[in-house]
Amino acid sequence: MQYARKQYVDQLIRKKDDGRIKVITGLRRSGKSYLLFTLYRQYLLNNGVGEDQIVGLALDEIDNAKYRNPFELNKAVRERIRDKDKRYYVFIDEIQFVSEIPNPYVADPKGKLTFIDVVLGLMKLPNVDIYVTGSNSRMLSSDILTQFRDRGDEIRVNPLSFAEVYEHYAQDKRGAWRDYYTYGGMPLVWTLESHEEKSRYLRDLFNRTYIRDVLERHQVKNEAGVLEILLNVLASAVGSLTNPSRLSNTFASERQMRIAPDTIDTYIGYFIDAFLIRKAERYDVKGRKYIKTPFKYYYSDPGLRNARLGFRQLEETHLMENVLYNDLIRRGFDVDVGVIEQNTKDDSGKSIRKQLEVDFVVNRGDERYYIQSALSINDPEKKEQEIASLIRIPDSFKKIVVVKDYIKPWRDENGIQYVGIEDFLLDESLISG
Repeated sequence: MQYARKQYVDQLIRKKDDGRIKVITGLRRSGKSYLLFTLYRQYLLNNGVGEDQIVGLALDEIDNAKYRNPFELNKAVRERIRDKDKRYYVFIDEIQFVSEIPNPYVADPKGKLTFIDVVLGLMKLPNVDIYVTGSNSRMLSSDILTQFRDRGDEIRVNPLSFAEVYEHYAQDKRGAWRDYYTYGGMPLVWTLESHEEKSRYLRDLFNRTYIRDVLERHQVKNEAGVLEILLNVLASAVGSLTNPSRLSNTFASERQMRIAPDTIDTYIGYFIDAFLIRKAERYDVKGRKYIKTPFKYYYSDPGLRNARLGFRQLEETHLMENVLYNDLIRRGFDVDVGVIEQNTKDDSGKSIRKQLEVDFVVNRGDERYYIQSALSINDPEKKEQEIASLIRIPDSFKKIVVVKDYIKPWRDENGIQYVGIEDFLLDESLISG
């Protein structure tokens, strides 16, 4: 099964020959190497680039082990780009395998040569366009572009979107949404048949890949499996407001473990750097300011979230919110959690201040949208509850309620649009139409 990954191929095409390093980042096993060495390579070949103009090295292969030395890598690439009249496209996969070695040309014993030196040197050649990927803990850190001294363009590869899965879904399409929020979008998952195979694969990704990456990069002792427990707690809290202090209290009350809030905040930062977790800030819509705490945390893939919990907590309402958040991020929006303050009175007539939540405040350039995620609005009282925050927003930006039900998009008397989750995920024009 071949996924076109058109969004990312198009990004590479737009950045082609821009004089910068193309750095393909993202969650491990999300398809970075396939994007570069199969899809983008085929694009180049189809558009007049010769085979000899594509210089590709996969450093995780044993045959290329000697190129893990910076000098050998630099020499190997330069030997294949000697024709100054040709344009060359250099693909280096799993570049983190390049060793750090002492620089023999400087007296400082701390001076090291790394893959960064190799790539920055190649970038200066006028007839070379450079693309790199990496997938261990070092290359998966979110400061990757800083390592390239701001001379890189990032292409962030996400797991398969619902629209990508739906296009190739071989069974009754009605089951696509259920399977997607259950198993997520890791490409290999969709080549497996049974629940047992999919579950085992996703669990193994955590145990053999993601957690190991964090341990190696940050030298965490992980006593009593704190990282695994924290991942489970975050998985259970998807869609809920929380912060490191609350999570610390959860460890104390439910696990009888004393973990300082600062430590928990540091560990969450590691998960964010590895693209496992995303953090949504809270934004006061009326006050036009960010609220420091609490936050919401979402898993970058719902299947990975479910695997953490053994597929025991498949609450569709929370998973739907997680999928919506991920898809909005994939589309290039900045996404916050909104808050609207409402002044009201209790039964005794006493004034009270109440906070109403807007699931997502969505921005891109001068665009803004307010989005609520609701499993159903069939009950009038439930509908009023879901739109209570939206009707109190004092601006004219578009307001949308995304529901689980299969409905034809419509607007109510408040100008609020209602659309089904599948339509919203399949038709990106609905957000602006």
